Amino acid sequence: MTIRVLLADDHEFFRSGFRAALETQPDLECVADVGDGRAAVQQVLGLVPDVAVLDVRMPVLDGLGAAEAVLGAGSPTRILLLTTYDDDAYLYRALQAGASGFLLKSMPTEELLGAIRIAARGDALIDPSVTQRLAARLAAGLAPPPEPADLQRLTVREKEILLELARGRSNAEIAAALFVGEQTVKTHVSRVLAKLGLRDRVQAVVYVYENGLLPR
Repeated sequence: MTIRVLLADDHEFFRSGFRAALETQPDLECVADVGDGRAAVQQVLGLVPDVAVLDVRMPVLDGLGAAEAVLGAGSPTRILLLTTYDDDAYLYRALQAGASGFLLKSMPTEELLGAIRIAARGDALIDPSVTQRLAARLAAGLAPPPEPADLQRLTVREKEILLELARGRSNAEIAAALFVGEQTVKTHVSRVLAKLGLRDRVQAVVYVYENGLLPR
């Protein structure tokens, strides 16, 4: 099945180059490309692509504002935010909005294309280096809040899986760290999200950080 993608970036050189890369992929189709956030919102709500790739900094309306507008309208489109700025404030706002990914433009093109496929199948991802740094920033100097009651719904193994997700590790990396099969990890991840009422891995990251669950 072809994944329909919308691309929004005010830098025409990047936008045209990334669109060209998309068009080389048999399973990806760029249904529109625009240069500002307001146009992105209009096109996403009108075309309902599977994934919208939004630059964080754009004129008229930035990518974060566009993501909030699209997700606030209840659109099923998955949102990936791209930035050249390594800024934790942007990342945290993106996570709170419900974006499916926050990635640096410096990533290789093949990895960005892979991120679109990951988002389209309902998963979520954040650049691992950004995830680890955010965890350190949020934990620094903060007294841990009381353990949330719903955490008691998880088994010991599921709690381990939750913390591994918050460290930005893939299913394969979690499987290797915990000496279990990758399919077992996938099953545990699904159970963790269901028990905590979380939509995806990104919301799991937010849950862990907001509740101070990562050991210092």
